[in-house]
Amino acid sequence: MPHHPPRRLLGRNRELEALERLLRDVREGRSRVLVVRGEAGVGKSALLDRLAERAAPARTVYAAGVEAESDFAYSALQRLCAPLLSHLDRLPAVQQDALRVAFGLSAGRPPEMLLLGIAVLGLFAEAATDSPLVCLVDDAQCLDLMSRRILAFVGRRLDAESVALVFAERTTDGEEGEAGEAFAGLPHLTLRGLADADARALLDSVLPGPVDPRVRDRIIAETGGNPLALMELPRVLSPVEQAFGFAGPGAGPLTTRVEDGFRRRVDALPADTRALLLVAALEPVGDAPVLWHALRLLGIGIEAAAPAEAAGLITLGAPVRFRHPLVRSAVWRGADAPALRAAHRALAEATDADRDPDRRAWHEAHAAVGPHEPVAAALERSADRALARGGRAAAASFLERAAALTPDPGERARRALAAAGAHLAAAVPARVPDLLAAAELGPLDPLQSAHAGRLRAKASAMTHPGLGAVQPLLDAAGPLAGLDPAAARETCLAAFGAAIWAGRYDASGLRRAAEAARLLPPGEETAGVFLRALMAWTSDGPVAAFPLLARAVRSLTAEEDLAVLWPAANAAVELGDLRAWLDITGRAVRFARTTGTLSILSTALPYRAASLGFAGRFDEAWDLLDEAAAVEEAAGAATSMVSAALLSAYRGRERPALERIGAMEREGEERGLGRLTGMAACARAVLHNGLGDYPRAMEAALRGGEYRDMVVHHWTCAELVEAAARAGHPDVAARARERLTDWARAGTPWALGASAVADALTSGAARTEDRYREALDHFGRGGLGVFEARTRLLLGEWLRRRGRRTEARAELRAAHGAASAMGMEAYAERARRELLATGETVRERKPGTPVLTPQEARIARLAATGHPNAEIGAQLFLSPRTVEWHLRKVFTKLGVSSRREIEGALPAR
Repeated sequence: MPHHPPRRLLGRNRELEALERLLRDVREGRSRVLVVRGEAGVGKSALLDRLAERAAPARTVYAAGVEAESDFAYSALQRLCAPLLSHLDRLPAVQQDALRVAFGLSAGRPPEMLLLGIAVLGLFAEAATDSPLVCLVDDAQCLDLMSRRILAFVGRRLDAESVALVFAERTTDGEEGEAGEAFAGLPHLTLRGLADADARALLDSVLPGPVDPRVRDRIIAETGGNPLALMELPRVLSPVEQAFGFAGPGAGPLTTRVEDGFRRRVDALPADTRALLLVAALEPVGDAPVLWHALRLLGIGIEAAAPAEAAGLITLGAPVRFRHPLVRSAVWRGADAPALRAAHRALAEATDADRDPDRRAWHEAHAAVGPHEPVAAALERSADRALARGGRAAAASFLERAAALTPDPGERARRALAAAGAHLAAAVPARVPDLLAAAELGPLDPLQSAHAGRLRAKASAMTHPGLGAVQPLLDAAGPLAGLDPAAARETCLAAFGAAIWAGRYDASGLRRAAEAARLLPPGEETAGVFLRALMAWTSDGPVAAFPLLARAVRSLTAEEDLAVLWPAANAAVELGDLRAWLDITGRAVRFARTTGTLSILSTALPYRAASLGFAGRFDEAWDLLDEAAAVEEAAGAATSMVSAALLSAYRGRERPALERIGAMEREGEERGLGRLTGMAACARAVLHNGLGDYPRAMEAALRGGEYRDMVVHHWTCAELVEAAARAGHPDVAARARERLTDWARAGTPWALGASAVADALTSGAARTEDRYREALDHFGRGGLGVFEARTRLLLGEWLRRRGRRTEARAELRAAHGAASAMGMEAYAERARRELLATGETVRERKPGTPVLTPQEARIARLAATGHPNAEIGAQLFLSPRTVEWHLRKVFTKLGVSSRREIEGALPAR
């Protein structure tokens, strides 16, 4: 719980009203999230105190970030959740297991972050079943990485659980730190200094004696009305400062000056009291038994605490609390190295090696004067335990410290290499280059050197994908060829992926990747098969690669093959095998949802959405993109841009579609991702063909076709044939048709149908109808609803122009109905206009006010297909209670009383 004594909150009426509104909402069944921001001492913790005081009858749980504890995975999260673990058995088994493993309560598969986030969300919801729950997190800027990411995810998914989640985050000079980035987009309340009158009243209450009014004005101005500065700095006001104010020559930031003030007060205390404060500052969780044991080892008694308590710097109890985090930092920053080592040594000895081996190893590491193999080995074991709990970032920190303490150069290099790999696995590539440089100072064997090169290339690719990633990955693959052939092939496959994404911005990238791949030993594992297929595609053209691509897709049999999801999905689309694309992405999404594997889910959802779009299942596709947005918030990366732009183009609303397409073009140019540029051109062509603006569609398709982007070039050719034929450029259409004729040699319904449509658009009248009907047969067999509707539209348009109005109406009605049902508004409008031209009256369909919100519609569709609330919640990253709350609203709005009735009552999206 918050630890500050009750006090009047001077000048904070607006903020207190905001807290009262928050509590009122939570008591009424809603959830609220708030990030209170401000500089040190501005009153954030005091607001949390007041919230805790006013929360009753709600239950309150509390945790605070501690800088000295930020290397321990889930440390703050575990403290916040510990009082709620009695509700753990109400969660689904997979979520129970994830939390138990993460908190070290049992052994098991290391949990993924997304699964932990859903589990914590469910735990909060279950704990709030009987009475509202208020979760307070102070000093959020000091949270360990995993606690920060998981709590930020939970904050974005809370909805109707009667839970308040309130963070207090320190900012410096008004700027957010890493925590601020994690909490970006969450509701926030920024605290500033007190108003002038309130600041004067507070200052007058603490000044030691009369002060010149001009000095007082200057003090208020220099502190900016910061309450802690106003209360603490006058305690150490020197004669010079009384004459000239706080900010003398060389004065630093306000936080530094307040901390300096605390340090001066600490320096004035007896030696044993200072030592007591130092040990307390270095014991992150305020564990009183450990603290008193360590002090006894130093020969310090409990009486040494009295001067610190009298000075208002510390409060003894269980746990031990500092007056303010700046007191803690002032104590340990002001201590010299021998005192720090002695305090850590005592704490290490006082910490039970069996109950808390990681904290003991951490203290031993800070007590070490120089290299110390036993301590380094203990830290490495701590890293292993952190990895077993899913704490990759914590493992990286332990390994990095272990490497620094390792006396043997070879072992030091090995541990530095392992630390670099752990940082990369934690998606924190910034530390990798320095750790690899340290590893390369020691003796590395050839295999270690090769793996170091691979880690460096992967870190570079993570930071600068596409254009800048190709060559480093190829350079890393070569040295691995004779040492670890499988790793070499995997690295070369990653280089191919980077080259495909770089596209036109690195036109020689694919050729260089193919040349490098030829030098590697062939392999029969999935990555090796895909590698050979891509070599053939690059060197000999798509037609030569079709058999190898088909074999590669068929070779996907096990979950571990999901590591090659990206090349597998692209191979299926390059072949025009929609059913394989749906199967691959469906398996990937199911696996990632079940395990909470964020890295797979963030890629699988957009790919799955695109595949569903081509199948004509637009509602499901948009639902997945909404889900992907939540995943991207957690992953910190946007991966759904392409699918969203393409679906928007097919929907046909010009302005929003062009906004998405323009954003994708800018992203491609800024990051050197030519594939985005090619996709954007294709999406423009789709949009303008739907709108009947064929010259602009042709212009976009020609621009897209300037470079043969894998997958995209077939789509672009299909758009170009239609646009050029309609715009009066038969020669351009004929050239594009030849490429689609080559694609048909893949033998899949999509490729055969696209080729048939191209023939129909460019051949003489004698073959046109037959080729259109062949295309309809191919698209129908392949489940390609989008192209079946478009082909019926083209056939209907052709029949009308031939004067066969009755036959034209049948095709145009089918096209209009299918396009309308799917949400292809522009193509539906094209069909409506053509029907009008045949003399048939067709009402224009205008979207009305939706009955359900998008969230309600997603939940309703899942409930209608038989999914229970727990599964719906896991899929949409909501708590089951929130799902239940939304379903009650769905029943009311649709006028139904059971899930069985939902499907018939659902309006079209």
